[in-house]
Amino acid sequence: FMKTVILILLSIVILITFSLSNISNKNFIKGKPRVIDGDTIEINNEKIRFGGINSPERKEVGYKLAKNKLVEKIANNIVTCVREKNKDKYRRTVAECFIDGESLSSFMVKKGYACDYVFYSKGKYAKAQKYAKDNKLGVWGMKYNISWENKCTKK
Repeated sequence: FMKTVILILLSIVILITFSLSNISNKNFIKGKPRVIDGDTIEINNEKIRFGGINSPERKEVGYKLAKNKLVEKIANNIVTCVREKNKDKYRRTVAECFIDGESLSSFMVKKGYACDYVFYSKGKYAKAQKYAKDNKLGVWGMKYNISWENKCTKK
C-alpha cells in the first residue's frame, strides 16, 4: 500500500513540475531574430515589439541609424524575449528581449536610438534616456522631429 501511495505522489509531483515548466516556457521566445526596426524584431515568424520604448519610424530621422545599431548589436547572437501578457494594437507580441542578460531596450535607449515610452514604461528607462539626451547620443544628436520625443513623453 505504501509503495502505491509513494508512486502516486511521485507521479503527481512529476505531472505538476512538467505542467509548470510548460506554462513558464510560454512566456519566453528564443532564437536568431530578423530586425524590422529599432524596437521590433521577428523570431520564428512572431513579430515582437520591445515594450516601453519607441524608436523612430520609417521615414523619420534616425530610423536607419536605430535599425542598423540594433542589427549590429544583435549580430549572430541568440535573443531571448520575455513576453508581456497583452499584445499591442497591431497584434504583435510585446516583450523585453535580452542578449546574455543585457536588455536590448535599455541598450537602445541608453545609446540614444530609442526613447523611454513613458505611457507604457512608467519611466523604467528614464535614467538611460537622460544619459543619452544629455550626451546627445544617437537620435538626440540629430535634428529629429519633435513629435517623436512628444510621443515618448505622452502619459
